[in-house]
Amino acid sequence: MHSSSRKIRAFALAPALLFALASHGAMAADGGKITIMVGGITKLIYLPAKLTEQLGYFKDEGLDVELLSQPAGVDAENELLAGAVQGVVGFYDHTIDLQTKGKDVKTIAVFGQVPGEVELVATKAADTIKSMADVKGKTLGVTGLGSSTSFLTQYLAGQHGITSSQYTMLPVGADASFIAAIKQERIDAGMTTEPTVSKLLATGDAKVLVDMRSVEGTKAALGGTYPASSLYVQSAWADAHKDQAAKLAHAFVRTMQFIHTHSAEDIAAKMPADYQKDKALYVAALKASLPMYTADGKMPADGPATVLKVLSGFNPSIKGKHVDLSKTYTNEFVAAK
Repeated sequence: MHSSSRKIRAFALAPALLFALASHGAMAADGGKITIMVGGITKLIYLPAKLTEQLGYFKDEGLDVELLSQPAGVDAENELLAGAVQGVVGFYDHTIDLQTKGKDVKTIAVFGQVPGEVELVATKAADTIKSMADVKGKTLGVTGLGSSTSFLTQYLAGQHGITSSQYTMLPVGADASFIAAIKQERIDAGMTTEPTVSKLLATGDAKVLVDMRSVEGTKAALGGTYPASSLYVQSAWADAHKDQAAKLAHAFVRTMQFIHTHSAEDIAAKMPADYQKDKALYVAALKASLPMYTADGKMPADGPATVLKVLSGFNPSIKGKHVDLSKTYTNEFVAAK
C-alpha cells in the first residue's frame, strides 16, 4: 500500500512537472531575458533606453530587460548579428546598410526624428574652418569608422564636393575621449552629441559648425527629417517574438510620451545621478535635445527616404543598390496597443 501510494503521488506529480517544463520552455522562448546593446548609454540621443528602465516601464510590461553599453554603434550591430543581444539602440541607418549586405534587420521603435548630432569645430581651428566646405586636409573626429557619425560626416563634406580621401576621419569615441581629442588638438572638428556638445561649448573649447539637434537644423543640413536613434532587432527575432516585440515597443512609446509631457528638469530627476555630474549642464543639454524626440515612437513618413538619399551619396555598399525601405522598419509594434 505504501509503495502504491508513492506511485500514485509520482503520477500525480508528473503532469505538473511536464507543465512546469513546458512553461519553462515557453518562458525561455518568449519571456526570457532580453539584452539590448546601447551605442553609448549616457548619450542623450539614447536617453529613452535608460529612462524606460528607470520609470519601470519594462517591468510594467512583464519584461526582463538588460541594457548594455557599447560606445560605437557599428560594434553594437555586430553583437546583434552574432546573436549575443536581441536588440540594439542605435541609428536607424544601420538597417539600410545591413540590408545591402544581406542582413534582415528592422527598426521597431523610433526615438529621434533627427540625428541629435552636432559637428563641432575646435575653437583653435575656427578661423580656418567656417563650414564643411573648409575640411580639406583636416582631421575630423567620429565615434567609429563605419558608424553613423562617419556616414553623416562624409555626406556633409560631400555636399561641398569634398571626398573622404581629402580629409582624415579619426575614431575618437564620445564624451570624455571626444573632449580629450579636441583639447589635445588631435582633431580639428568632429561630430558628437549631447551632453558632450554642451560641455565643450561651456568650456569654450569648441563652436557649432552644423547643428542637427532640431528638425529645422536637420532639414537645412540633410533636406528632411533623419530618423536616427531607434531600437532595431533582427527581423527573424521580431517575427518569432511578436508579443515581446510589442511589449518592448509599448514600453518605449510610454517613455516618449513621458518625455513630451515633462520638463527637462523632471526628466533629469528620473535619470541616474552618475549620468549628470554637472546637473545644470545636463539639464541645459537635455533642453537643447528635447525637439529631437518623437512623441509616439513611430517612423516619420519622410524619414527613410532622406536616410537612403544621404547613404546613397557616398556609401559604396548602398550606392546604386535597390533597397526595400519597407523592410527596414515597422510601425506594427508601436501601434499594437
